[in-house]
Amino acid sequence: MNLELADDQLLLKDSFERLFKVESSSVRVRAAEPSGFDAALWRELAEMGALVMRVPEAQGGGGFGLLDAQIVAEEAGKALASAPLIEAIVTSALLARLALAGNGAALALLARVTGESAIISLALFDAGERAEQIVPGGAVAHVVLARDGDRIVALNSGRQEDFLENLADLPIARWQLSGGTVLAQGPEASAAFAAALEEWKLLTAAELNGMARRAVELAAAYASERIQFGAPIGGYQGIAHPLANLISDIDGGRLLNWWAASRIAEGAADAGATAAMSFWWAAKTAGQAGETGLHTHGGYGLSLEYDAQLYHRRTKARALLAGDPNETLIAVGRRLWQGEVASLPDSGAFPLDFSYGPAAEALEAETEAFFADNLTPELRAKAHFSFEGHDWDFHKKLGEARLLFPSWPEEYGGRGADPYADTCSSNVWERHGWGRVGTGVTDMVGHMVQWFGHPETKAEVLPRLAHGEATCSLGYSEPGSGSDVFAARTRAVRDGDEWVINGQKMFTSGAELASYIFLLTRTDPDAPKHKGITMFLVPVNTPGIEIRPIYTFQDERTNTTFYADVRIPDRYRVGEVNGGSAVLIGALSLEQGGGSYTTVQQYMLAQAVDWARNTRLGHAPAIEDRLVLSRLARTATHGVISDLLSRRSLWVRAERKEDKAYGPMSKVFAVETYNRDSTDLLDMMAPDSILRRPGPAGQIERDHRRSSASTIYAGASEVLRSMVGEKALGLPRNR
Repeated sequence: MNLELADDQLLLKDSFERLFKVESSSVRVRAAEPSGFDAALWRELAEMGALVMRVPEAQGGGGFGLLDAQIVAEEAGKALASAPLIEAIVTSALLARLALAGNGAALALLARVTGESAIISLALFDAGERAEQIVPGGAVAHVVLARDGDRIVALNSGRQEDFLENLADLPIARWQLSGGTVLAQGPEASAAFAAALEEWKLLTAAELNGMARRAVELAAAYASERIQFGAPIGGYQGIAHPLANLISDIDGGRLLNWWAASRIAEGAADAGATAAMSFWWAAKTAGQAGETGLHTHGGYGLSLEYDAQLYHRRTKARALLAGDPNETLIAVGRRLWQGEVASLPDSGAFPLDFSYGPAAEALEAETEAFFADNLTPELRAKAHFSFEGHDWDFHKKLGEARLLFPSWPEEYGGRGADPYADTCSSNVWERHGWGRVGTGVTDMVGHMVQWFGHPETKAEVLPRLAHGEATCSLGYSEPGSGSDVFAARTRAVRDGDEWVINGQKMFTSGAELASYIFLLTRTDPDAPKHKGITMFLVPVNTPGIEIRPIYTFQDERTNTTFYADVRIPDRYRVGEVNGGSAVLIGALSLEQGGGSYTTVQQYMLAQAVDWARNTRLGHAPAIEDRLVLSRLARTATHGVISDLLSRRSLWVRAERKEDKAYGPMSKVFAVETYNRDSTDLLDMMAPDSILRRPGPAGQIERDHRRSSASTIYAGASEVLRSMVGEKALGLPRNR
C-alpha cells in the first residue's frame, strides 16, 4: 500500500499552489467579479501548460494522468480560481482523442488551444434534449462542444447573453446549441463525449474537495482566534465537532476521488459507480462545508470582506452546474445493481497503491480456507458479534493454526505478519459473522504486554493467549468517569512487592470468560489525573474480584466488576508506575482504527440489496424504485469511504507516517455512518425490519441495535471528534 504522492506530483501540487497564491488571491477573486473570469490568470495557466495537461505529449500537451489533473483541480478549488480550467482540461483531452482518429476539425480546434489559449467549454446535457442550456465557462468561451444524440458538434456562436448573474459569480452563460460543426458521429463519438463528462465530474469533485477543505481551514483558524465568553469559540464542542466531522468527510472525499481514478486505471467493474460516488459526495460535502464555514464566522461570515461567503457561494454553485447532484447518486445505484455501463476517460498511469499486497492476500486466503473447513453449521448458528459467540474449541483451533494473532512475533505464537496481512486476516472473521471483539481485545492487551510487560508475565501470559487457552477483558470505565478514563478512582496501593487494588469498573465486557483484566488504576491521587495512573494485568481468579452481569438490548452481556483488597505481584504491572498514560495511548491507537466496521457495513449493504431484489413495491422489485436505489447507493458510498479512511489509518500506522488523528477519524466516520445507514435501512424495510428473525430484514434489525453500541465502544464519538478537531485542524482543546 502506498498513499503518498510521488515527488513529481508533489512538485506539480506545489507549483500550482504557488501560482494560485499569487494569481488567484482573494483580492484577485473579488476583482474578477461579477464576470468570474481573470484574463491574467488564464494567461498564466496557459503558460504553465495547464489547459492541455491531459493532451498526449506527441500532440503538444503535457501527457499527464488523471490523478495529476485531480491534484491541479483541487488546488484550483482551494483558491477559487476565476477561470474555466476544468472545462479546458476536459475539452482539450477530448479534442486530442478525436484528432488521433484523424479528425481535422478537432485537430484545428486543439491547435487554437495550444497556440492561442482559446477557451473551449462543453455543454453538460444532450443538446437534442436541451437545445438551450447554461454552459460552464460559457460567458467567455470561444467554442462550446456539445453532444447531440450520437454526434459531437462544435459551436462558435449561440451565446444568448454575455453573462448570467448567478449565485457565485461564475462565468456562465446560456447557449443555443442548434447547428454547429459536426466533429464526429457514431457510437464511438458518443462514448468519447460521455467519457469527457465523467472526467469533468471527477475533476469538479476534486475542485469541490479543495473548496471544502479551504472553507473548513478558514473556519478553524477563525474559531481558534475568536474569543467569546472568555475562550476561543473553537474550544466549544458545538463549533469544533461539526468542523471535525467535515474534515473527516473531506479527507474521505479526496481518497474517494483518487480511488475512482485507480478503479478506472484497473478497468474495475465498479469504476463507473465509484466515479459517480465521488461527484455526489463532493457536491454534498462542499455545500455543507461552505454553510458551516459561514456559520462559524457568525455575522462576519455574511460580510463581503470575509472570504467565508466566497466559499459558501462557490461550493454550492459549482456543484449544481450539472443539475441535481442526487441524480448522480441514482446513477451510482444503476451502475452497481442495474447493469448501467459508463463510458470512462483514460486515466493514464496511476502511481498510488490502495492494495494490501500479496502477502496480505495470501494470509487472507489461508484464513478463509480455515473458516470454510472448520466453521460448522452448529458454530455458525452460535455466531454473535460479541463475546456471546465465543467458542473455546474453535478458538483453540485458531490458536493452533497461529491465526488468532498473526501480527505477533513467532516467538510469542504469531506469524510476524505485517499490519496489512493482519487486517486482511481479521476481515475474514467479519465476513463469516464470527465475532472478533474478544479476540481483538486480547490481541491489543497482548501487544501491551509485549511492549511494556515484565519478562515473567510475558512468559506466563502470552503463550496462553496465543494458544487460545485464555482471553482478556478491559477494565477502563467506571460509574463516574465513562469515557474520561483518566478520571478513574480505582486505587492501587503498593505493599512491598505487591499491589492492593480497590474499586469498581463498568462495562468490563467478556470478564466472565477472561483469564485477565487489563486494569486502569490510580496510583498517585495527588498527581494530575493523566500522570497518576498505572496499568495492571489482573488475573481474574485472584481473590477479591466479583463479576456481576449487565445485559444490553443488543443481546450482549457486559459486566460491572468489583475489586476488594485484590492483591497481585508487581510483575503484573504493565508499564511504569504512574506511567499508564503511555500504555493506554498505545492501546487506544490499536483500538480506534475503525477498520473492523468496514466489513460489517459491506455485509449490511449486501443484505439490504438482497431484500430490494426480492421484495416488490407495487408491480416491480423494490430495487427499481428511485428512492430505494438512492438509499442503497448512499449506504454503498459510506461503506467505500469507511474502507478508504481505514486503509489510510492502517497505512499511516504501518509506515510510521505523520498521524493527524486518522484512527479516530476513521472510527468516527465508520460507526456514525453505520448507525445512520442501519436506521435508514430499518425504516426502508419496515415493518418487516422490526421483527427479530433470520433473513435480510432481521439482519438490518440486528445491525440497528449493534450500531448504537459502536458509537460508544473504543471511545465515544464525541471524544474522538475532539481529537480530530485538535490534531487535524489545530483547534483548541475542548474536553
